[in-house]
Amino acid sequence: DNSAAQSRRSTYRAMADDRKARDAQMRAAINRQLVESGEKERLKEMLRAKLGECGWRDKMKQICKEIVTSRGMEQITVEALVEEITPKGRALVPDPVKVELLRRIRAFLASQNV
Repeated sequence: DNSAAQSRRSTYRAMADDRKARDAQMRAAINRQLVESGEKERLKEMLRAKLGECGWRDKMKQICKEIVTSRGMEQITVEALVEEITPKGRALVPDPVKVELLRRIRAFLASQNV
Protein backbone atom coordinates (compact mmCIF):
# COMPACT_ATOMS: atom_id res chain seq x y z
CA ASP A 1 0.00 0.00 0.00
CA ASN A 2 1.41 3.36 -1.05
CA SER A 3 0.19 5.26 2.01
CA ALA A 4 1.86 2.75 4.33
CA ALA A 5 5.16 3.15 2.46
CA GLN A 6 4.87 6.95 2.67
CA SER A 7 4.15 6.69 6.39
CA ARG A 8 7.23 4.50 6.93
CA ARG A 9 9.42 6.92 4.96
CA SER A 10 8.05 9.80 7.01
CA THR A 11 8.79 7.92 10.25
CA TYR A 12 12.34 7.08 9.11
CA ARG A 13 12.94 10.71 8.13
CA ALA A 14 11.71 11.90 11.53
CA MET A 15 13.97 9.37 13.28
CA ALA A 16 16.96 10.51 11.21
CA ASP A 17 16.17 14.16 11.99
CA ASP A 18 15.93 13.35 15.72
CA ARG A 19 19.29 11.56 15.59
CA LYS A 20 20.89 14.51 13.77
CA ALA A 21 19.51 16.90 16.39
CA ARG A 22 20.82 14.73 19.25
CA ASP A 23 24.21 14.42 17.54
CA ALA A 24 24.39 18.20 17.12
CA GLN A 25 23.52 18.70 20.79
CA MET A 26 26.18 16.19 21.83
CA ARG A 27 28.82 17.85 19.63
CA ALA A 28 27.92 21.23 21.13
CA ALA A 29 28.18 19.86 24.68
CA ILE A 30 31.54 18.23 23.94
CA ASN A 31 32.84 21.40 22.32
CA ARG A 32 31.72 23.44 25.34
CA GLN A 33 33.61 21.08 27.69
CA LEU A 34 36.70 21.21 25.49
CA VAL A 35 36.64 25.02 25.44
CA GLU A 36 35.87 25.48 29.15
CA SER A 37 38.62 23.11 30.24
CA GLY A 38 41.22 24.63 27.92
CA GLU A 39 41.67 21.25 26.23
CA LYS A 40 40.53 22.59 22.85
CA GLU A 41 43.40 25.09 22.83
CA ARG A 42 45.88 22.34 23.81
CA LEU A 43 44.55 20.10 21.02
CA LYS A 44 44.86 22.94 18.50
CA GLU A 45 48.48 23.55 19.57
CA MET A 46 49.28 19.85 19.23
CA LEU A 47 47.64 19.81 15.79
CA ARG A 48 49.57 22.90 14.65
CA ALA A 49 52.85 21.34 15.76
CA LYS A 50 52.16 17.94 14.14
CA LEU A 51 50.99 19.52 10.86
CA GLY A 52 54.11 21.66 10.77
CA GLU A 53 56.37 18.67 11.45
CA CYS A 54 54.90 16.55 8.65
CA GLY A 55 55.03 19.27 6.01
CA TRP A 56 51.25 19.74 5.76
CA ARG A 57 51.47 23.52 6.17
CA ASP A 58 54.05 23.77 3.38
CA LYS A 59 51.86 21.64 1.09
CA MET A 60 48.86 23.87 1.82
CA LYS A 61 50.88 27.04 1.14
CA GLN A 62 51.96 25.57 -2.19
CA ILE A 63 48.38 24.67 -3.11
CA CYS A 64 47.25 28.22 -2.25
CA LYS A 65 50.03 29.74 -4.35
CA GLU A 66 49.12 27.54 -7.31
CA ILE A 67 45.43 28.48 -7.10
CA VAL A 68 46.16 32.21 -6.78
CA THR A 69 48.70 32.06 -9.62
CA SER A 70 46.33 30.19 -11.94
CA ARG A 71 43.33 32.44 -11.21
CA GLY A 72 45.05 35.75 -10.61
CA MET A 73 45.17 37.68 -7.34
CA GLU A 74 42.28 39.96 -8.35
CA GLN A 75 40.08 37.08 -9.46
CA ILE A 76 39.85 35.13 -6.20
CA THR A 77 38.52 36.06 -2.78
CA VAL A 78 39.82 34.73 0.51
CA GLU A 79 36.44 33.04 1.02
CA ALA A 80 36.63 31.27 -2.35
CA LEU A 81 40.21 30.18 -1.66
CA VAL A 82 39.27 28.78 1.76
CA GLU A 83 36.27 26.98 0.29
CA GLU A 84 38.46 25.36 -2.36
CA ILE A 85 41.37 24.34 -0.14
CA THR A 86 39.41 23.12 2.91
CA PRO A 87 38.53 19.68 1.49
CA LYS A 88 42.08 19.30 0.16
CA GLY A 89 43.53 20.30 3.52
CA ARG A 90 41.40 17.79 5.39
CA ALA A 91 42.31 15.03 2.96
CA LEU A 92 46.03 15.80 3.32
CA VAL A 93 46.12 15.47 7.13
CA PRO A 94 48.16 12.29 7.71
CA ASP A 95 46.29 9.39 9.31
CA PRO A 96 48.67 9.18 12.31
CA VAL A 97 47.85 12.83 13.13
CA LYS A 98 44.10 12.12 12.91
CA VAL A 99 44.52 9.02 15.07
CA GLU A 100 46.46 10.96 17.74
CA LEU A 101 43.87 13.76 17.78
CA LEU A 102 41.00 11.29 18.17
CA ARG A 103 42.90 9.39 20.88
CA ARG A 104 43.39 12.60 22.86
CA ILE A 105 39.75 13.63 22.45
CA ARG A 106 38.57 10.19 23.60
CA ALA A 107 40.90 10.28 26.60
CA PHE A 108 39.56 13.73 27.51
CA LEU A 109 35.96 12.56 27.20
CA ALA A 110 36.70 9.46 29.31
CA SER A 111 38.23 11.68 32.00
CA GLN A 112 35.07 13.83 31.93
CA ASN A 113 32.75 10.80 32.15
CA VAL A 114 30.99 11.74 28.90
